[in-house]
Amino acid sequence: MKRFGRLLALALAVPMITSTALAQDADFYRGKQIKAIVSTAAGGDYDNWIRLITRHWVKHIPGAPTFVIQNMPGAGGIIAANSFYHTAPRDGSSVAMIGRNLPFQALMKEEGIRFDPLKFNWIGSPEVSTRVCVAMDDAPVKTAEDLFTTELIVGGAGAGTAVSTTPRMLNSLLGMKFKLVEGYGSATNVQLAMERGEVKGICQTLSSLRSFRPGWMESGKMRVLFNMERTPIAEFGAPSVLKFAKTAEQRQILTIYSSSVELGRPMVAPPDTPPARVALLRKSFGATLADAELRAEAEKLQMEMSHVSGEELESLVKDLMATSPDVLKRVNELTRN
Repeated sequence: MKRFGRLLALALAVPMITSTALAQDADFYRGKQIKAIVSTAAGGDYDNWIRLITRHWVKHIPGAPTFVIQNMPGAGGIIAANSFYHTAPRDGSSVAMIGRNLPFQALMKEEGIRFDPLKFNWIGSPEVSTRVCVAMDDAPVKTAEDLFTTELIVGGAGAGTAVSTTPRMLNSLLGMKFKLVEGYGSATNVQLAMERGEVKGICQTLSSLRSFRPGWMESGKMRVLFNMERTPIAEFGAPSVLKFAKTAEQRQILTIYSSSVELGRPMVAPPDTPPARVALLRKSFGATLADAELRAEAEKLQMEMSHVSGEELESLVKDLMATSPDVLKRVNELTRN
């Protein structure tokens, strides 16, 4: 697959673990089950990723443990993150794939959050995606520019989810005319509502939209209006949303808001997990993503991998959580309107 060289290099670049530590961890993991929490329902993108990874991860952890996956959906991933943070064993026998938007929501002090992103042990991510806003081919909005004069009905997945906060924030910050219809509960349900004609668009990751109905964007049935990151997606000929920012503050807010996409599908271990086991999980995760059998399966499933290391995730989260109070206040106002 693409970027195999980068995956292999990142896997080999993880600090080496001593043979003594490996032997100890082989004894620890031998015959054990590792509980893998995923913060969405079965069948979604996060669920597909964690099941793909854990099928192969077992080959790269000393002692060959097994994985047991537990779906814990609800509140945009907050329920799973709270539970994992406070109740998961802190010995390396539990991992979770949490929502990439959760650190941003914690920064925003979203209601119900009871975890500190800086205290999670970040293991890595198998993917970096990009967030886009799209319209169906029969929608009155044909281009991003149309959104300043014409209303686009989009579906929402609930408070705290990027599916809902993205159009709400863009309305307030840039003056776009998204009409947000809540009540669908998940991005998958919004996609189905688009198929039924109940809503005409959604703001979601490109990979999720591609996997939902392959070929829709390429055929024009679903039109990409813009992407949320700084660099436009050349294949669709659509601009970056930053094209419409008129002030330095608007550009800064858009950049901070979109930073969560860089986290991909983040895997974490609980706070206070022994450093040697965190290092082992990071190393074995990188090796898993460079595994030829996993890459072949991912290619067959049309899941494009792009390894983000645990160290990179940790750095991204630290930068995000260091956002100045003035900027944070403005972002908070915009995303809660």
